[in-house]
Amino acid sequence: MKADFNQLSNFDASKEIGHRLKVTRLNANHSQAELATLAGISKSTVKRAETASGNITLIALIALLRALKKIDQLDLFLPEPPPSPSQLSASKGKQKLRASKPRKPPKSGDSSIGVSEPSSPFNWGND
Repeated sequence: MKADFNQLSNFDASKEIGHRLKVTRLNANHSQAELATLAGISKSTVKRAETASGNITLIALIALLRALKKIDQLDLFLPEPPPSPSQLSASKGKQKLRASKPRKPPKSGDSSIGVSEPSSPFNWGND
């Protein structure tokens, strides 16, 4: 049955989340000790998370989700917010109003780009 988290107290919501973690762990066929090893946390942290008998850190919850291969569920839990109107206008920047001027060729004798002027003018064919 789907829980209505709006109607649950914080404690009851944490119990429901703990229950879901436990069911997910059992469906993955892991013991609490195995999950703790996979997540890099203590077995008591896994037990506290599943029973809502104490607090766990956000890092521990993320480690549990990663070990259970459910880390991608975080996007469903808390999707990335869309950009604010001020961020949208700032990202657009100033719109170009006119074409830019062509760049001037380097002055003769300027070897800053490594190209030198030819010693004689170019002639086509039989000149």
